Amino acid sequence: MSKNKFICLILVVILSILAIVFIFQAFGLKEVGGDNDIKRPDRRQIPPVYNVLIPKKLNFCGEPVPMDMFLVREFLERELTSNSYFHSSTLMLFKRTNRWFPIIETILEKNNIPLDFKYLAVIESNLENSVSPAGAAGFWQILPTTAREYGLEVNNGIDERYHLEKATEVACKYLQKSFDNYGSWTLAAAAYNAGNTKITKSLSEQLVDNYYDLLLNQETERYIFRILAIKTIFENPKQYGFYFENRELFPPIPTRNIEVNQTIPSLVNFAQENKITYKVLKYFNPWLRKESLPNNSKKTYYIKVPLEGYTNYSKLLRADQLD
Repeated sequence: MSKNKFICLILVVILSILAIVFIFQAFGLKEVGGDNDIKRPDRRQIPPVYNVLIPKKLNFCGEPVPMDMFLVREFLERELTSNSYFHSSTLMLFKRTNRWFPIIETILEKNNIPLDFKYLAVIESNLENSVSPAGAAGFWQILPTTAREYGLEVNNGIDERYHLEKATEVACKYLQKSFDNYGSWTLAAAAYNAGNTKITKSLSEQLVDNYYDLLLNQETERYIFRILAIKTIFENPKQYGFYFENRELFPPIPTRNIEVNQTIPSLVNFAQENKITYKVLKYFNPWLRKESLPNNSKKTYYIKVPLEGYTNYSKLLRADQLD
């Protein structure tokens, strides 16, 4: 090999090595064989994760939360962190509450139940008509036996646990009864989850008189703190990283009631007659569980339908802005 060819070969090798080094540096790669084949990104490129703000003072239904207790503070911090960083779920809650809270708040106020209980409905169901493994259903997650005890109709064709107004009325009655037992809205909320029998027994056995000193199962242990966390975030959304405009929330939909006191053989036809689809009819009346409304007893029902034209989102937004 001539001297010139040898020098050229050396230059090619050196240039190749420099090119490889440049590529590795440019794409942030480590030398193969290290701890990781891919270098971690610059820390300045990682979105910061901040510890959540813990309020110095907090209350539930006007009852002070003992923030000086280490367990109270740490339990609350857990729920605040979970809901603050579960962005998609919590953002959807903001959207849904804009539609459903006006209905819930009106009924709570009418029954003299503190408005903080609207957050109980949020943690029970995420304001969706879900069914729990135990069979509790609707926004307020009411069991069939409790529903019937308080006068709701529950059968194959009709399940009024899914009727928001009627179910909220039942929740108010249950909460008022628990408050009358304990003299505490916090214990009334805990009893909504665990039952009055369990709360009464636990208070007696543990020789305490308030929720925060009770040792309960994990679900009920977290229950009040989940409510408090949602309340805190909803009352201070920007402090917990949630930015949105009112027009981005789900607008309330104006409706009217149609009085019915006879059997409706086909709810599909009924919907068509009222200029809506069967799907829209079921959205506003999830308590109708079949494609017909059996009514041999001639009972009076009220079926809710949106005002004409208000299934159009643009019209809803304009109406919401006028309000």
